[in-house]
Amino acid sequence: MGFPILDPIKIKSTLKTSTIKLAIFTAIILCQANLSIAQNQAEHLLFKAPAKSYIESLPVGTGQIGGMVFGNPNKERIVINDKSLWSGGVQEADRENAHQYLEQIQQLLLEGSNQAAEKLLSQHFVSAGDGSGHGNGANVAYGSYQTLGDLWIMWSDTLKAFENYSRVLDLSKAKASTTWTRGGKTFTEEVMASIADNVIVVKLSASQSKSINIKIGLDRKENASTKSVGDKSLLLEGQLPNGDKEGMRFSSQVIIINKGGSSEAVDNQIKVKDADECMIILTTSTDYLIGDPAKRGKDPTLSVREHLDALDIAKIEARQLQSYQEYYNRNIFELITKQNNINLSTPERLQRYAQGERDSQLPVLYYNFGRYLLISSSQPGQLPANLQGIWATEYQAPWNGDYHLDINVQMNYWPAEPVGLGDLTEPLHHFTANLVKNGEKSAKAYYDASGWVAHVISNPWYFTSPGEGASWGSTMSGGAWLTEHIWEHFSYSRDTVFLKQYYPVLKGASEFLSSILIEEPEHNYLVTAPSNSPENTYVKPNGYRGHTVMGPTMDMQICREVFGNTIEAAQILGVDQKFAEQLSEVRGRLAPNQIGVKGDLNEWLHDWDDADPHHRHVSHLYGLHPYDEITPWGTPDLAKAVKETLIQRGDDGTGWSRAWKINFWARLGDGDHALLLLKKLLQPAGGDGKKIVMSNGGTYPNLFCAHPPFQIDGNFGGTAGIVEMLFQSHGDEEVMRFLPALPSDESWQKGRVAGMKARGGFSVDFEWERGRLQSATITSEKGGNASVLLPPQMTVYDHQGKLISKNSSMEDQVVSFETVTGETYRLQ
Repeated sequence: MGFPILDPIKIKSTLKTSTIKLAIFTAIILCQANLSIAQNQAEHLLFKAPAKSYIESLPVGTGQIGGMVFGNPNKERIVINDKSLWSGGVQEADRENAHQYLEQIQQLLLEGSNQAAEKLLSQHFVSAGDGSGHGNGANVAYGSYQTLGDLWIMWSDTLKAFENYSRVLDLSKAKASTTWTRGGKTFTEEVMASIADNVIVVKLSASQSKSINIKIGLDRKENASTKSVGDKSLLLEGQLPNGDKEGMRFSSQVIIINKGGSSEAVDNQIKVKDADECMIILTTSTDYLIGDPAKRGKDPTLSVREHLDALDIAKIEARQLQSYQEYYNRNIFELITKQNNINLSTPERLQRYAQGERDSQLPVLYYNFGRYLLISSSQPGQLPANLQGIWATEYQAPWNGDYHLDINVQMNYWPAEPVGLGDLTEPLHHFTANLVKNGEKSAKAYYDASGWVAHVISNPWYFTSPGEGASWGSTMSGGAWLTEHIWEHFSYSRDTVFLKQYYPVLKGASEFLSSILIEEPEHNYLVTAPSNSPENTYVKPNGYRGHTVMGPTMDMQICREVFGNTIEAAQILGVDQKFAEQLSEVRGRLAPNQIGVKGDLNEWLHDWDDADPHHRHVSHLYGLHPYDEITPWGTPDLAKAVKETLIQRGDDGTGWSRAWKINFWARLGDGDHALLLLKKLLQPAGGDGKKIVMSNGGTYPNLFCAHPPFQIDGNFGGTAGIVEMLFQSHGDEEVMRFLPALPSDESWQKGRVAGMKARGGFSVDFEWERGRLQSATITSEKGGNASVLLPPQMTVYDHQGKLISKNSSMEDQVVSFETVTGETYRLQ
């Protein structure tokens, strides 16, 4: 393939020097045989046996590179991923003349001929070519996210059984540690993923010298080959397909640093003999170019070589810990109650929790795990986290591991802003902006419209066409939904430079939506057409079951939100006054939320039945969450209707669906029902994590969310749901609400939170006891007005200790006060 070859002499010299440096940070060796005794229940995932499959493995990640640690003392497997490693490539997937059928489709919908409209839509409003390959796009142009390969560590003393096994993922340090004893010796494997250096590091040590005897391999089942480079390095090189073309090139290199003993290359593996300690360092690279994937980036083999040559080996571990904890330590959530089940593994805890046993720290562990996954799978300058985050063992990932825009990639970033990780949303914002160019083409091709559109599915090639099936793939609001995260970032940060940068993206989404609205005949509302309510099916009074409609409720809610955000952004930036006025007029004519005869919120423009009353998508409650046009205090009738909708839909569903419902019930102020959904989300999921099931979600033994199979959005949605139970700041006035949906469960009655963020540019810390707020501090990061729902008999003091307001009543009261940038205000 013409890749350059690494210089083994240079590597030997570099590694010899690095071996001396290794002693600096390997002096302290973890030798305890039973880590479970000392485990922190809120920050440790614990296993008592090696992983049998990836749903028991422990994930580590640099944001770009992912590893899944199986912890096998005989033949260790660490699955390696690179976030940008995809088959497929750039394609022209639009049907250029589809817009010629738009007026006819819209007219059929106006006449009530939905069946004929859907038939025409299915012929013309789909992607050109194979689309996503029906979710199996590895060998078509759309492509699939794929595993890069496997790092293997094969121990030579396996005739003796291992004992005293323990495998722990420490969320506070981002370290997966495995310990075992064999032949009277204690062995330790530590795996770290360094955000700072973009490498995965494996450290092997033993309680006695000259005990490390292993072979190290690096391989991939297809489209790649491995060779040794000298006696201390392995190089894997490959190229993925792009349909019938050549696709992305990729490389991974491993270097081995042994203290004592020897190393040599044997059959494209590295054999380490009689070493006291051994360090394995791995990095990866592809030639994918963010922002312009039609071009090739740097040669990946040259990239990994230069990257490893530049490493300061002696500082890797310190840099890993510092770079990770800079993010992780920003936010703290504690439930202060007696710990229990101290010696149970994580799978055992999940089982007991599902059986109704008390585990006060399991929700905190899940919350911390969600933050850990976000830090480990999304860093600035990268692609966003995908359906699997960055962790996949497959060459054909479920649903291609892509970016589903009808909730999934958005849900990945729900917890980011409130837990102080707003800077990690940058990949999603850049991805959204990079969709615009293709989205403008798709808007012209299908709607002859201005602005830009993205439908349901996308990939690193910025796919914006409809999917290959109109029944699910023609939802037109995916791109507009993404812009909600742009506004959310501004809402939390009040960063007008950021808002100015991304305003054209907001404006383009509004231009598209406003230009495709039509007037429906019954009430003269403005509605989108054609569209659908994501992946759901209605039943018309004549018995017809279909998907294509005009004005589904979620579309109308997204239109109101995007138009409102664009109008406010224009006002803040002092631009586009005329356009903002036009949007305001159009916004006022949009079809409103409507309550059906059963007391629930209509999902479609008309009060039609659901083909599946318990469907996993509850898209028409978008106005409750993540949008906030429906609130118990502002729109009580609509809040009652969405509650009835949730009751009718039920509490089951896929993993991410259960996670969304936690947020719904928290927004309704019902902490007990939110906790019920959290417990359902944490129900142990069976199987091996491979079978696709559109119901019965839950959680796998390693806390990965089960769709099933694994889909990471449920982890992030569940974390966001816990945030909503503890603290809220949404609504027109952005009123801060402490403990708005705290469960009555005994385990939740005392706790503390630090580093939670509020819309408006505030950081809050607070403590509670017996279910009531005891004290809080609000730090103003941008100045301006702060509004707080103040509990009875509590007082607000300014940064100088002067009384601002006191609630002498027996009911909560909203109080507002001006703040000074950098100053802290106290509630007690």
